Amino acid sequence: MPRAHNRKVLNFSFSVGRQAQKWDQCDENLKSFAHMAVAGLVGCSFCLDFGYVRAHNEGLDLTKAREVPRWRQSDVFTPLERDVLEYAEAMTQTPPTVTDELSAGLLEALGPAALVELTAFIAVANLMTRTNTAFGIESQGFAASCGLKPLALPTTT
Repeated sequence: MPRAHNRKVLNFSFSVGRQAQKWDQCDENLKSFAHMAVAGLVGCSFCLDFGYVRAHNEGLDLTKAREVPRWRQSDVFTPLERDVLEYAEAMTQTPPTVTDELSAGLLEALGPAALVELTAFIAVANLMTRTNTAFGIESQGFAASCGLKPLALPTTT
């Protein structure tokens, strides 16, 4: 792992991840789906695989976690979950494409503390996914080794 070549960067990365896991104002499923949406858009197969297994290990909604890579075509997500997935992707775009309407809807649905947490969590997800992809870190087959169904693939239309 390239970060291991710089102990301070490695420790920072682990520390950020541990701290973000302690945040408790936003629903864990929403944060999990958001992180996986970022990973899918950035192309971080490691984060998708790890996120899917994390959802399994933490008792989150596996049916929905499996569908994140094709969330636009899937019918398993609630309107709020769809807004969160859209928000995660909009934050990840360069430049970001978050609209006032999307932010206002999430603020109303989640409240200020949860929206701030979700936004920061998506920012951390961008840090992790972009670092992993830049270093060429790919899926390690965690989901397969746990016997999980493969992640759904987006359909092309």
